[in-house]
Amino acid sequence: MRRRSSKSGKPPKPLRGNALTPRRRNTPDAVNSMILPLRTLYFEDLSMGMTEVLSKTISSADVVGFAQLTGDRNPIHLSEHFAAQTSFGRRVAHGLYTASLISAVLGTRLPGPGAVYISQTLYFRAPVNIGDTVDVTVTVVGLNPERQRATLTCICRVGGEVVLEGEALVKVPSALKSKRPLPRL
Repeated sequence: MRRRSSKSGKPPKPLRGNALTPRRRNTPDAVNSMILPLRTLYFEDLSMGMTEVLSKTISSADVVGFAQLTGDRNPIHLSEHFAAQTSFGRRVAHGLYTASLISAVLGTRLPGPGAVYISQTLYFRAPVNIGDTVDVTVTVVGLNPERQRATLTCICRVGGEVVLEGEALVKVPSALKSKRPLPRL
């Protein structure tokens, strides 16, 4: 996204305290705190009930970064003043940011690299606040060998409360049918 220039041709100065201007930079520890080691599973490796879990504490920098990446600058995510006047009473994370944590599990761990999203249902049950730790649980609940597809339930919880749930359908590479090997990670 490009920033609009003021009439003088210079970019506008960011407002102090605005959520789009984080006060500290992402440190390597902060950036790597959620990075999951990659695990490649072929369709033949999957079984009913297989589960993978990811926990992520949502920071203001995460929410700001998601807003910058997507262009969703709804002030309920970025402005304490605006959000205080809503039914939530404070800033909340983007619902699709929480959903993207499901994608992190599917693309890196279960089933992992090579898996391709076919569809995803999402039901938002409660808000996720900055500072909340989201526990994402993905479980294999269906396998279709003819089409190499897996159905997985996806549940996001904060402190035991379900905040997001849904179901994903993914195509998973077959070790038996694959013409090219997946990268060794």
